[in-house]
Amino acid sequence: MELTVDTFAVEIAAALKSYDRHIVCLEKLPEECDASLRSLMQKAVNAYVNRGADMRHGIALDRHVTIILSQTDDPRPLCGIYFNLHSPYSRKSAAKAGKELA
Repeated sequence: MELTVDTFAVEIAAALKSYDRHIVCLEKLPEECDASLRSLMQKAVNAYVNRGADMRHGIALDRHVTIILSQTDDPRPLCGIYFNLHSPYSRKSAAKAGKELA
């Protein structure tokens, strides 16, 4: 089975619907998210197709999204699209701000 970005069109559409409805991201508009998901999916497909013999996954990520393609018994891998949660109020950010003030 040849894997392409369009192989996972259903998953991308579901992720975009979720992004538009639930995700607040000041750095990516929904249209930019679509382009980003397609680019990351292409990278994940390349990583999956070119993985080593003992590897089971193809992974691609940026600051906001992680895509994982996982080998199964079927020719079509499982696809997981995860939005990376971030808060400007996290401890790491607060600690960093405290160091800058000192």
